[in-house]
Amino acid sequence: MKTKLFSLLTAITLLLITTFSVAQAPNLGTAANFILFSTNGAVSNTGFSHLTGNVGTNNGSSTAFGNVNGGMHDQDGTSAQCSADLLIAYNQLNAAIPTFFPSNLLGNGTILTAGIYSIPSATTLNLDLILDAQNNPSSVFIFQIGGAFSTNAGSKIKLVNGALACNVFWKVEGLVDMAAGTTMRGTVIANNFAIILNVGDTLEGRALSTTGAVTVHGVMAYMPIGCGSPELIGPVAPNLGAAACFAIFSSAGAVSNTGITNITGDIGTNVGATTGFDPLLVTGTIYPIPNGSTAQCAADLLLAYNYINTLPYDIELRYPAQFGNDLVLTPHTYLMNAAATLTDTVTLNAQGNPDAVFVIQINGALSTSVYSKVKLINGAQAKNVYWKVEGAVSINNYSVFCGTIICNNGALGAFNTGVTLNGRALTTTGALTTAAIQAIASTLPTDCLTVGINELQLTNDVITIYPNPFTHFTMVVLNDAFQINNAELSIYDVVGKEVLLKNISQQTTSIELSTLASGIYFYKFVNNNKIIKTGKLVSQN
Repeated sequence: MKTKLFSLLTAITLLLITTFSVAQAPNLGTAANFILFSTNGAVSNTGFSHLTGNVGTNNGSSTAFGNVNGGMHDQDGTSAQCSADLLIAYNQLNAAIPTFFPSNLLGNGTILTAGIYSIPSATTLNLDLILDAQNNPSSVFIFQIGGAFSTNAGSKIKLVNGALACNVFWKVEGLVDMAAGTTMRGTVIANNFAIILNVGDTLEGRALSTTGAVTVHGVMAYMPIGCGSPELIGPVAPNLGAAACFAIFSSAGAVSNTGITNITGDIGTNVGATTGFDPLLVTGTIYPIPNGSTAQCAADLLLAYNYINTLPYDIELRYPAQFGNDLVLTPHTYLMNAAATLTDTVTLNAQGNPDAVFVIQINGALSTSVYSKVKLINGAQAKNVYWKVEGAVSINNYSVFCGTIICNNGALGAFNTGVTLNGRALTTTGALTTAAIQAIASTLPTDCLTVGINELQLTNDVITIYPNPFTHFTMVVLNDAFQINNAELSIYDVVGKEVLLKNISQQTTSIELSTLASGIYFYKFVNNNKIIKTGKLVSQN
């Protein structure tokens, strides 16, 4: 009897030890919303850093960040709550019972499975450290480092077989210093020490300090997707009514064109005349003088403007003069409270949701640099992008612009040579002029990555991609009746970087994908310069 009781107690004890030793993600609370944070210390930036997530400190200031795709919270209620939640998360990580005890040199191609890793001294990451979830996306990796944590230049954390950055945690009892070109994945919590990210670093996760400065220098850092994170859908889109049929319209002002301009959509004004457009180059109706259709468009345009104008904003972009510069935005309502200048590129990332809506409210004029671009990635569609501008709009030569522009009491006075507008140019009051441009207005989706094309809506069985999820390869199978003409398949990662471009010349094509790390990707299939299908791919490498 005693022997049986002892055996039972031993089994229960072992079960409890096993249970407590399994890595479990801490509860980050509101700290999950921050990409950079310090409970007690300055948070600063130099150069152009591209950040998605909140930035702030509960005792200090955040400086020189430019436009951030998130809220700025210094010494306010949000930062106070984040500070409290961060301490709870730190304590949970600190109390986790370690299951593995690796050396203090991580990387060099080492593959680790889920668990709690304890290293009592200063630790360095060199080359690649591979975290393998073994096809379990709930696998959690916790690293308890008892000293400083540094990375060598170009070192990388790679996630394979379903591993997710949202399930990776680094608890560090010392300075965190990431050398240039590091790719870091997971939430880093430095206890009583600073965090430094250097030029060219990429962070999919968070950099949080209980006490210490957080400093970044020209980095890309974004929140991890998954693990119950909310899907971003943006606001409800306005109802354009009759204005949806127009590519070019003014409620009160002349509408004119010079040069060879191609338009898909109606053109007109409700007060004044419409001149200079070649009917042979317009797929739509030209209204040379106002009539009932233009009156209805003017009324519906005013309703749409009023709706967008009263939408509460989620994120304020605080430096409108620096708009662009490779800034990445996600589905939200954004506010720029002054005149804005788009320089180079702004990318709108729908994170795989083709219905996601973007609204950009500009309380001032809008101008762009030559060759500026609005790019749509990961399912973003021009029909779901809206720009409200309180002032004149000037789109410079050879720019590519996506979305519906609603200009209030300002001229759309300079759609210059070579401009491509995938959307609409509408103004409540003001003249509208175009000069040798291409504009596409349609209720069908439109893509800015390839200039001037309409997206073709076909039956879903034209192209099949399987297996999905995939490991080392996938197959692209086209319907036997489908006519191949310069077909290409592009694959993008979650931040919109093209990671593969494959020419498709046969009805069935095998694509080697063993180099793609585990995670979510997005694809675009193009044939004859038309987008046939977009969608999501999942790598389990």
